[in-house]
Amino acid sequence: MAQLALRILILLAAVPMGLSILYNMVDPASTLMLARWATGERVERIWLPIEQMPAALVRTVIASEDASFCHHWGVDFAEMRAALDKADELEDTRGASTIPMQVAKNLFLWPGRSFIRKAIEIPLAVWLDLVVSKRRLIEIYLNIAEWGPNGEFGVDAGARRAFGIPASMVNARQAALLAVMLPNPLRRDAGNPSPGVERLASRLQARVPREGPELVSCLGPMRP
Repeated sequence: MAQLALRILILLAAVPMGLSILYNMVDPASTLMLARWATGERVERIWLPIEQMPAALVRTVIASEDASFCHHWGVDFAEMRAALDKADELEDTRGASTIPMQVAKNLFLWPGRSFIRKAIEIPLAVWLDLVVSKRRLIEIYLNIAEWGPNGEFGVDAGARRAFGIPASMVNARQAALLAVMLPNPLRRDAGNPSPGVERLASRLQARVPREGPELVSCLGPMRP
């Protein structure tokens, strides 16, 4: 029985590790997308290559979600310690969740928050950062993140729902509105923003030009 359990654990660990390498070449779907497909719910996602994304959009999302993206190895342990010191509950620690951690969760794990999921998410994020380039990681993230209340996944679907245009055409203000949706895409609406969302977007938009080059220093050439 113990040997069988060990084999199952090894298999469960090997599947995401192997898929991570495959996703350098294959465009993945998130577990939430797969669950919606399986239950007949709506899924809208058009894969948008990073070469077609405005640099302002990529910079703004990184600034909002993981400003140290180019400088950590999948997990920002300093931010995580700081967040845990301040947090009263696990749900207060979202600011310490890096883009690789969010990619790991979206590709391989389940929604919701728990210490068990976080304990699995951390090594997966380190592995993803090791075997997938930063440029590919942000491309995957921007194409699998949930961006609306009715099955909109990826920034292109989010931009089309909010503004009626493809993500390749968004300006700096629209990029900021899309970026601040990400913590709660079911309640925040870039197309019809509340005053609170407007304020968040304004603060983010003001911050990005100061940090812009550093935010994308690991990504190589970007579209203007």
